[in-house]
Amino acid sequence: MRASPSALRRIVADNVRRLRRDLALSQEDLAGLAQLHRTYVGAIERAERNLSLDNIERLALALKVTPAALLTPGER
Repeated sequence: MRASPSALRRIVADNVRRLRRDLALSQEDLAGLAQLHRTYVGAIERAERNLSLDNIERLALALKVTPAALLTPGER
């Protein structure tokens, strides 16, 4: 089964938000750790951005997970 691009962006958005909150990080904190702009992190969490592999890797490193963890549907 193949997810639509918007569905996959929603999965990434939900995972980034959940993992960020689990680590008690603000969007600004996560942006600093991932070397991304704060407004870009907000747009990711709203599923408005189509991330590059490089930025998926940056976020994963900052969140201390594998890149695959950001692309896998999380627990609800």
